[in-house]
Amino acid sequence: MGAARLLAKGWVVVCLFAGAHALHAVLGGDAPGSVRSVLECVALFAAMGLVFVSGYAAATEHGHARPLEFAQLVPSFDGLVFAAFVILSFANQIVLAPEVMQNPLAEALHAAIAFAIPGQRALEGSLACGLDGGRVFSSSFAWLLAIVYFASAATRLRLTAGLIRLERVNRPEVLGPTTLAFLLGIVAVVGIQLLLVGSAYRFLPCSAYTEITGALLIGLAPLMLAHLIVAALANLLASGPNETP
Repeated sequence: MGAARLLAKGWVVVCLFAGAHALHAVLGGDAPGSVRSVLECVALFAAMGLVFVSGYAAATEHGHARPLEFAQLVPSFDGLVFAAFVILSFANQIVLAPEVMQNPLAEALHAAIAFAIPGQRALEGSLACGLDGGRVFSSSFAWLLAIVYFASAATRLRLTAGLIRLERVNRPEVLGPTTLAFLLGIVAVVGIQLLLVGSAYRFLPCSAYTEITGALLIGLAPLMLAHLIVAALANLLASGPNETP
């Protein structure tokens, strides 16, 4: 879970999630000819980000490039869970949430998440302009998935930290383990303030939630924050002394 791989994964997930929402909007409208344009934009933005990340990854090799190993291409269990939860969140946004937002179970989930997550209450206040359409339930469901993902990944933090230590033997981080853990921690704290506390929702107009920006903030951002916190904690453990049983 080096910095380059974390950046690449995050960028690809954001591009695919935004592209999926754009495709859904196009296919549900009267402009089917725009599908090609959406796919081209997603591919272009994904490639731009990956080129930037690849430049950083090349710098970490200190001039000694190494071939990519097959083991690095195989997603971890946490990675598979994260990908499945992202797909579930997207499917909920476009299929389930608009239909069940008045359901007693949906209202119970919203009440539980709003009690535990201040950001959920901040989002509800931002949608007080009369805009909902299932967005409140989508956010509650995304936070539920984020909590489940974090709880699951937290049980394997020591294993993840051990794998990071082994990976750094062959592919050392140019930032150093302590610096990387510190930077990830700073970004995680900022994300907690913006999303978990809810500061970000106060800066967006109500109209922003009708666009892809709002869809990303509601359906993807909680999961990305949970993934970032797990990465920060794992790198923090990996920066400490190696433990022996």
